[in-house]
Amino acid sequence: MTTTLVPSSLSSRVETVDVLRGVAVLGILTMNIVSFALPGVSYINPMADSAVPFAGPFDGADRLLWWAQHLLADQKFMAIFSMLFGAGLILQGSRAADPATGKARFAAIYYRRLLWLFLIGMLHAYLLWYGDILVAYALCGLLLYPLRNFRWGWLLTLGIIILLVAVVIQGGMGAMLRHFQAQYEETLAAIPPGQEPTLEQQATLDQWAQMSASFYQSPETVADEVKEVRSGYGGVLGYNARTSLYMQTFLFAIWTFWRASGCMLLGMALMKLGFFANKCSRSAYATTLVLGYAIGLPLAYIGGLRQIDHDFDMIWAIYTDWHFNYVGSVFVALGHVSLVMLLVRMRSQSASAANPPASGFIASRFAAVGRMPLTNYLAQTLLCTFVFFGWGLAQFGHWTRAESFLLVPAVWALLLLWSPWWLARFRFGPAEWLWRSLTYWHRQPMRHAPQANAAPTPLP
Repeated sequence: MTTTLVPSSLSSRVETVDVLRGVAVLGILTMNIVSFALPGVSYINPMADSAVPFAGPFDGADRLLWWAQHLLADQKFMAIFSMLFGAGLILQGSRAADPATGKARFAAIYYRRLLWLFLIGMLHAYLLWYGDILVAYALCGLLLYPLRNFRWGWLLTLGIIILLVAVVIQGGMGAMLRHFQAQYEETLAAIPPGQEPTLEQQATLDQWAQMSASFYQSPETVADEVKEVRSGYGGVLGYNARTSLYMQTFLFAIWTFWRASGCMLLGMALMKLGFFANKCSRSAYATTLVLGYAIGLPLAYIGGLRQIDHDFDMIWAIYTDWHFNYVGSVFVALGHVSLVMLLVRMRSQSASAANPPASGFIASRFAAVGRMPLTNYLAQTLLCTFVFFGWGLAQFGHWTRAESFLLVPAVWALLLLWSPWWLARFRFGPAEWLWRSLTYWHRQPMRHAPQANAAPTPLP
């Protein structure tokens, strides 16, 4: 008799994974807020002359906030989210291997799930916000399924190798760009004052002008971008289409694919070790926390210093400067995960106390956010684009980096409040319900069964 796979029940969930996923979803906003509120150049070069009229000068609170984001958030929460995506495949596979659930049609359901995620991501990217990550996750996830049964050591090794491919690609690109930049500077210096360049010299100058145009945006280009985003929904659609196409093609090929896939493989390996399920020893998490921060934070700090010393020059960034945080962010992400695991374990050991600490209440709310990550990820987009884009309040480019960050705790508070409220009444978040219904080809029950119509149980 053929068994039918069904969505996981609440009792079969790994609650620490939900807590981590909630932390990651909320943490991602600490970086995304810059892209919601400010032109793209402000994200990669806060010192650019074209960015200053909108983001303000790179000093004071804005500079301090940039350092905090760079050290603690930039690529770190996305790394956690990517690792959890890979861990999710191991969880799904273990449920499919359970005789009570069966292996039937697991592959078909897994790939159908990714297909719908891809379509949801495309709608998100082109209709709402170009910074979508769902399309990349769906595409990278296609390669994970055949690897799910690999031993953890092979997954870890493969993940590290794939992660480092992006360093090689970008380092090679940076070396090439520095070569052409040097040719340009030599050619410019060789032209006598008052004389026209030769045809060969002009070709060299034109070649560099064409190459550098995509790296160094003029004030006029950035002003046009701001005007387009503020103009209304039509302007937003054009902006999203152009930027999403770049991110889903060129950037995906040289960076996103390797970064996301590598982190997903690390997540698969760590899930097999029980790392995300809080099954490792306290000393293992404490050691990972110390080593993660001790290695990752200095690397990120060196990368930040180099960027500032080079005035955030794109050529230097691609050649060397970005690689420090690229590698360091994985270690910091593991430190963040270990810290959460230790805090959850502290709560578990004191669960029998007469007055349990507030961490249990807080952890249960993060778990609720993590049980509906797609809904909350999309909700962040809707809330922030309403504030900043032209179809809403059109505040794009009006707030500095520090001012825009003030919106982050407000969004966090809203999601931490509404997620438990919603899940006390319904089994899934709205987006998760739609995604699951499409994946399993039939409408999923939305409300709790009468006997389960209660608030989510806090973490033990």
